[in-house]
Amino acid sequence: MKTKTTIIVSLSSFLLLCAFLVMQSGLFDCSEVCPKGLLTSLTAETETDAPQPQPEAKPEPVIIRSAPILPPLTAIDSPSETVTLGSSEPESEYKFAIELTTKGAAIKKAIFSEYDNRNHKDPQQLQVLSPIEVPSPSNPQKMVGKYTLASGTLNLSINGQNRIFPLDRLNWGVGKIGKDGLGVQSVSFEAVIGDGVSITDNDKTLTGQALKITKTYSIAPDSYDVNCNITVENLTKDELTTQLRLQGPIGINLEGTRSDARNIIAAFRMSDGKIESIKRENAKLRKFRKNGDIESMQLKMKKQKDQADGHFIWAATTNKYFAAILRPVPAEGAVYPVNIIADPAEYYDPGINDKKTNGDENISFSVRSLSTVGAGASETVSFHLFLGPKDKPLFTKNELYKNQHFVATIQFLSCCCPDFIINPMSFTVMMIMKVMYGVIPNYGVVIIIFVAFVRLLMHPVTKKSQVSMMKMQKLGPKMEELKKKYAGNKQELQKKTMALYRDSGVSPMSSMLPMMLQMPIWIALYSAIYANVELRGKPFILWIHDLAAPDTLFTFKAISLPLIGDLNAFNILPIGLAIAMFLQQKLMSQKSTATTNPQVAQQQKMMLIMMPIMMLFFLYKAPSALNLYIMTSTFAGVAEQIIIRKHIREKEEAESLGKVPVTAKTGGKIKKKKPKPFFKS
Repeated sequence: MKTKTTIIVSLSSFLLLCAFLVMQSGLFDCSEVCPKGLLTSLTAETETDAPQPQPEAKPEPVIIRSAPILPPLTAIDSPSETVTLGSSEPESEYKFAIELTTKGAAIKKAIFSEYDNRNHKDPQQLQVLSPIEVPSPSNPQKMVGKYTLASGTLNLSINGQNRIFPLDRLNWGVGKIGKDGLGVQSVSFEAVIGDGVSITDNDKTLTGQALKITKTYSIAPDSYDVNCNITVENLTKDELTTQLRLQGPIGINLEGTRSDARNIIAAFRMSDGKIESIKRENAKLRKFRKNGDIESMQLKMKKQKDQADGHFIWAATTNKYFAAILRPVPAEGAVYPVNIIADPAEYYDPGINDKKTNGDENISFSVRSLSTVGAGASETVSFHLFLGPKDKPLFTKNELYKNQHFVATIQFLSCCCPDFIINPMSFTVMMIMKVMYGVIPNYGVVIIIFVAFVRLLMHPVTKKSQVSMMKMQKLGPKMEELKKKYAGNKQELQKKTMALYRDSGVSPMSSMLPMMLQMPIWIALYSAIYANVELRGKPFILWIHDLAAPDTLFTFKAISLPLIGDLNAFNILPIGLAIAMFLQQKLMSQKSTATTNPQVAQQQKMMLIMMPIMMLFFLYKAPSALNLYIMTSTFAGVAEQIIIRKHIREKEEAESLGKVPVTAKTGGKIKKKKPKPFFKS
């Protein structure tokens, strides 16, 4: 292999790795323009021109007609109210506060008590779930609210007659609000569905009551869980079948400082007991919806045999650091829930006609529960909503989370390496960093020390690669001669080249293999830093207030630049990284320039300038922890190269003086060659 090829392949491998990781982390959003209109759930919802609920002072029944020959289902609209459970105060015993609304008996918003919005000038508690507005299916000009865990369309079947009712358009009545001795807070909402309304002296009473639905929420201190029980009570003398639609977590905030890292993840328990998961990314959902690829938006396993074998157990809406996981609770003694259907993923975007996304997009999903309730009987379906950080120690410590494999919500940038290699390595790196943080309470310092330690640990492998590369560089002139001599005979050229390598004790793989062995380690380290919620909001020094965000020194009026996009801040670490990259390229080109032809020398000169500039553009808006990691690693690599080159130079000088190195078996010392006698005695 020629000198220039070795250098270019080595540098390109490193830069392609960095570029791929940056692209994976979402620096660029290359989403195409989607068709006009805002995208809503792919599951069909039948709506008619039913009158909307009136103001609180004059509640009116919400009526929807399922078919002209059947009497309409009816419910009395209660006053609009909100109820709050838990607390968002920083020192609260509760992990969050959830604000519940009577509209659909849903969670309107959720606010963490232990996480803020990372605004060091004016910190506010982080609102992780928010309501969103979408066009009404029956009237696209009118916007309607979407809420987490809102009860959607009710499908009711009595004696073979099917009717529907929009529970999410109804203000449910507020029932009992309480708190027990253990601090568990709860509230219930009630909705009674009938066949008509009797009005006497302005008092409205349901007639022909069909069923009563009671929805109860509860949260406990020091818990990330919200429990939701839905009880359907049959008020008729006939058996009825219900299908209740429940909206999944929605309005999860955008955590990435420069990209959208939100995903929909669904998990399935297979017949052998293992749990498999699938992921639907925000950008891909946009693309699927544009192309009308409904099949790809389905929350199911790809292979037909796995679909038949797997049982849906939970689905989640996640961003970079947090997850909202909705889990149907199996019946007592059951391994997985039955009669629960996961609907396709949903994509919402008020600016869907824009060429680029701007962060106000949202994704969600919904589930449907099927129940058959006898006359005068009741049926309860339970759901469990986890709302908290994507933290492996948390998921491992809690037996329920561990058994349900919530750790699948933590996604790493595995690049070209398999997940079964990168994931354990990344988790190990995160664990070591957390232990180090207990001794050195500064994650910036921890990153620097950890990178230096890994460099030291990998030094023997790096040294072997560098020594082999130096030997390859020295063969440059001889390779050029062989190329000219056997220009018309590729087979002979290959044969002579291999002979040259063999005679010189050089193997092309000896310079590349060590680098390939190191790649999984550096990818795992990169991924661990990128996905570690522990770094969120952690300061480093002076102007670096958040290692999970760019190290902004000051801001200015935004300007638009290629690759970077809108530039409105001066960041220092990316500039330091570009300088480190320049020094590394400069050092690597010193030995090779003199031994290569002018064309190769010119290429190396261009790379010396262009590569640092490219890295500056790629990583300018990257989180400061990533820039700190790459910059530290690059500077450490420069120092390592200087040491290795010094070692090689001293070795060459020793050999020129008649000294040869010996193996470690003899102590690793340098000894002089003994002169041979002129004649044998």
